[in-house]
Amino acid sequence: MLKGKNAVITGSTSGIGLGIARALAAQGCNVMLNGLGDPEKIEATRMALTAEFGITVIFHGADMTRPDEISALMESAANEFGGVDILVNSAGIQHTAPIEEFSPDRWQAIIAINLSSSFYTIHHAVPQMRRNGWGRIINIASVHGLVASANKAAYVSAKHGLVGLTKVVALETAGSGITSNAICPGWTRTELIEPQIAARAEALGVDIEAGGRSMLAEKQPSRQFVSIEQLGQLALFLCSPGADQITGTAIPIDGGWTAQ
Repeated sequence: MLKGKNAVITGSTSGIGLGIARALAAQGCNVMLNGLGDPEKIEATRMALTAEFGITVIFHGADMTRPDEISALMESAANEFGGVDILVNSAGIQHTAPIEEFSPDRWQAIIAINLSSSFYTIHHAVPQMRRNGWGRIINIASVHGLVASANKAAYVSAKHGLVGLTKVVALETAGSGITSNAICPGWTRTELIEPQIAARAEALGVDIEAGGRSMLAEKQPSRQFVSIEQLGQLALFLCSPGADQITGTAIPIDGGWTAQ
């Protein structure tokens, strides 16, 4: 379905971003990976995707808090691929604390990575997409882009902002062949939430799995984690012809969390 298309996926060396990279690669899309991790493991991942799907996979280690490095990432993708057709903004970090204890440095880092980096990637991608008359911008927001939870001032603020940015870009690109949408996952078992599960388990005096079940019971009526594969399939749909008129949306995939 996506043979010959080229995607940049931030935060894609693990978790949701890597899952979406795999889903796109399986449909013939070339991908640029970006993120943190052990260089040898990242290279092994890059080579494995290339071998499994027969597509071009490159890696760029841009620091998503630095606009100049984000610019270099997007320029590198344009040079290597000849253009960017699909942009998935998946880079994200988390920190939890009451507002009066929330470190200003943590606030700045979360806003930079979870929100501002998406502005910069979109800023560079849209002109390329306009020239081609086609593009897909997919922002990985969160259920916390739609509702709030205590102790997550920066994360909730950034994700609400990302949903707003998604809508503005959709309006500015409407009718151009470009769509802009946000995916809003509920609890998904990734490295990002493992510290929260561990803290819950410790507070309750239970094991990690019981801590996870407690988190699900509190927020997610299905009492099941959203899978990375499900998120990949939703991203694929947003890249399909069936989604040509879906733009400016924030799509929950949250086991009923926001239905409450």
